[in-house]
Order: sequence, then C-alpha cells, then structure tokens
Amino acid sequence: MAFLTADNGPTIGQRHVLTKNRYVLGRHPECDIVVDAGAVSRHHAQLFRMGPEFFVEDMNSRNGTFVNDQMIFGRHRLKTGDRIRVCDIAFSFQGDTEADDPPSGMAVLVDDGQEPSMSTIMSKLDVSSEAGSVRFSATPEAKLKALLEITRNLGKSLSLDQVLPQVLNSLFKVFLQADRGFVVLQDPQGNLIPRWTKLRREGGSDTIRLSRTVVNEVVRSKQAILSADAAADERFEMSDSVADFRIRSMMCAPLINGDGDVIGMLQIDTLDQRNRFKQEDLEVLVSVAIQAAVAIDNAQLHESLIQQRELARDLELAREVQTSFLPNRRPSLGGYLFFDFYEPANHIGGDYYDYVPLPDGRWGIVVADVVGHGVAAALLMSKLSASVRFSFVLENEPARALTHLNQSLCTDNFDGRFITLVMLILDPARQTVTVVNAGHMPPLLRRHDGTIEPIGGAQSGLPLMIDSQVEYQQYTADFAAGDCLLIYTDGITEAMNNLGDLYGNDRLSHCLTCSDPCRVGQAIIEDVQTFIHGRPAKDDMCLVCVAATAE
Repeated sequence: MAFLTADNGPTIGQRHVLTKNRYVLGRHPECDIVVDAGAVSRHHAQLFRMGPEFFVEDMNSRNGTFVNDQMIFGRHRLKTGDRIRVCDIAFSFQGDTEADDPPSGMAVLVDDGQEPSMSTIMSKLDVSSEAGSVRFSATPEAKLKALLEITRNLGKSLSLDQVLPQVLNSLFKVFLQADRGFVVLQDPQGNLIPRWTKLRREGGSDTIRLSRTVVNEVVRSKQAILSADAAADERFEMSDSVADFRIRSMMCAPLINGDGDVIGMLQIDTLDQRNRFKQEDLEVLVSVAIQAAVAIDNAQLHESLIQQRELARDLELAREVQTSFLPNRRPSLGGYLFFDFYEPANHIGGDYYDYVPLPDGRWGIVVADVVGHGVAAALLMSKLSASVRFSFVLENEPARALTHLNQSLCTDNFDGRFITLVMLILDPARQTVTVVNAGHMPPLLRRHDGTIEPIGGAQSGLPLMIDSQVEYQQYTADFAAGDCLLIYTDGITEAMNNLGDLYGNDRLSHCLTCSDPCRVGQAIIEDVQTFIHGRPAKDDMCLVCVAATAE
C-alpha cells in the first residue's frame, strides 16, 4: 500500500491511500487529489502505477511539477521519501513496501454469547474522571517514557491514518511483550468499528476476531481493565477471540475526549506467559490512552474541517455553475426598463428566471420555482434552463411552448418534484404582454393610474411535471407606457419575521408605488429585509420587474 501525505497547505497531514492506478492532482474539483491554490493548474500533474512502481508526470502545467525541488520533465519514478511539490504545496510519497505500518489484518467484532461477569476482574481503573485526577502507582519513569514516546510520534500528526498506527507503534515500543494491538473507534452513528490493527508476528489470519464483550464493557463502564490470564478469565470464557489466539494477558482502556465522551478504546494483548501485564502496565496504558484520545479527537476534528472545506468549495463551484444559467445582463430594449433580483436561501437554490429574445422582436420572460431548495432543486433548475429555451424555439405561442415544456419534463424522473412557472411574452409592436401560468403566483400589473391587478390567474394550470396531458391557456393584457409588471416567487411573500408572521401579498403590493422597476425592486428587497429583521431566509427569493416607458 502506497501513500501520499500533504506536508503543508490547507489539507496538511491528510494522507491519500494510493489504491488506484492513476491519480490526477490539480485545482479542478473533479481531480482525484484537489490542490486548492491559485497558481496550481486545473489538471497539474498525475501519479500512476506501472507494475510495483509509482511515477509522477507533469500535465503541461503553467508552473511545473517538482520532485525534491528539481523540476521534472516526462515521467519520473518515485521512491519512498520523495517530496512532490506543486507550486507551494508539497506532498511526501511512501511506497508499497515501506509504508508506515498499514493494518496487518482486518479486525472484526464478534459476539461472545454472554455478558461479562464482574466476579473475577483482576484490576480496573476508572478513567471517566478528569485526566489530572487519575491516581497511578506506576513508576514516573515508565509513564514519562510512554507519554514522551506517544507525544513525539503524534506531535505532527493531523490524519487518523497517521495517528492510529503511531498510537499502536508507541504501545509496542513500551510493552515489548505485546503481540496484538487494536484501536476501536465510534462512527458518527455510534457503532464501534475496529479502525487499526497491529501484530507483532505477521502471517496470521486475514480476519482477526476482536471480542465485542470486552469492547462493550470498557466503553460502557469507562473503565480500563486488566486480565492477567485472559484465557482463564471467566469474564471471557465464551470469547472465541480470546480462545483462538491463546491470549494469556490483556489490557484495555477507553478513549475519552475532552467532553468526557467515549470515542473508542485501546486493547493490547499477549500470549507470553512469563511477561503478563501488571497493574502498573495498566496505569501506563491509561496514560497513553489519555494522550491518544486527544490526538485522535484532534485528527477527527481536522478531518471534519477538511470535509467542510471541500464541501464549501464544491458548493461555491455549484453556485458559480448555477449562476451561469441565469442572465448576465438585462435586456436592452427601447421603451422598456428591467430589474431582477435573485438570492438563494442556501449556497445554491431552486428559483430561476431568464430573458429569451425571440426572432420577431418579442421577448420571453420566465420566472420559476422548483419545489424545495438546495442541490436537488438546483439540478432540476439547470435542466429547466435548457428546456425553456428549446420550447421557445419549437413553439411560437407561449401556451403551446409551456405545454411542450411540461411534456418534456414529465419524461424525466425527478422523484416527485414539481415546478411552478410563469411565462410571459412581451410584444413591443402590439404593446401587450401575454401570460401563461403553471401553478405560480399571478404577476402583479400596476397601471399608470396606480391601480394594481393580478393577471392570468384564472387561466393558471397545474405546476409542471404533475400531469403530462395538461394543455395550458394564455391571457393577453395591454402593456402601455407607465405600466409596471412584477413577477416573483413565494420566497418573497412567505418571508417570515421573528414572530412567525409572513410578509404577504398586501405588503408586497404596497411597494408598487411607481412605474420605475429599479425603485420598485429595491423597495421590495429593503422592505423584506426590514420585515424579517435578520432572520435567515427559509426559501429562495427571486423577482423580475419590467416597466413600459414613454419612449
């Protein structure tokens, strides 16, 4: 098993297990190993396996790839200890035969058939109290040696794949009689999973059985336990894992984090009858477990931070991709002014709007709301973006265009999702606006005399993707100089304040005080923000406002 470990940068300490035949390093989020730095090319370098050996090769990057501070040209064979540098980000390579103690075998927890009896416990030590209050009788020299050993090994470790073997390596150096060592950790669901194993003697079974009875007892009681003769200990007389390995002595200690929660346990055991573990050994193991728990907790936090960074980077990229589906400029059309606003509740959202120029001088305007928000809604929104424009090309009339759009979307499987959408055709030559509605809020039309009316509501049909047989109806209204039209999504009207009140249609209508779309749009945005008073938005917000001027 070969490894590539980040020596610096935002993922310092992260170790990549090289199990595939090819890995691409670069800035692009789809690279196998993402190197998030501005000077790094999108696809900067590649690692690949040829037989038992690994090679690195630059992929025509802008700034080159270096091995041991020497720029490489063509493929370069790697050996353990080589330092690969991509701009300012460096990685250390470890080859198959010299990697730092990968797991010696796969450990599994096995049920032993009974609960442990407490009648023959030789020694136990409560670790649930504060670490500083645990009292030991082991010699200070032994404890100091153990703690110095693990501190030295874990001082620069920020990856679980480094921390876990180093914990066991330290224990094997302190306890020379140890034959097996295990680290068991809790996963996010609370299940106990063997995460790392070390054997003094190789060549055993590929699957190593670890007693669930022992693990559960240590985790439940938060007590370290010592069995000087595990094979004869009645607590474990039904334990196949103890009997199979002829274990003569065993020590276990819980791993407890700074909040006092058990995150796992350590176990070491031996079959050496002459050097069984003693009480002072158990106390040293507890000392090591306290230090190891800190290192493991820090490594888990570091890995969580890396995952959060990767998620944030992916979401930011998704937001950039989604934004590319939205108009990058408003129409420049004589006699008309436009305003638009879009704000997703999360990094990415499900609201959508677009302006589509038509061959005869008309303009299509679309505002839609995909049910829900987040990644799934955004994916459907991207599908909608392409389908809307295609429907405008196929059909001249908006009702037929929307009917075709619905039929097209109904053929896709989006797990019961649906879309509300309003489609408008602005016709400058006739000074009209034609509305066709698929379950969306009716647009609000403010006339030049100040009257406000919703239009096209009576002709509204079902939302898209519910029934492929729906035929939509359209409504045409005059749209003359001084008129102003507002299209919006329910993220505006359903914005909620700290008292649980909704913004509502009445308050929205009060913002339609003039025929200037920019003033109207800004007034609505500011009024919604005033209303929610800093409360996070629960839904995406989108609005489009268009006005006919006197030109």
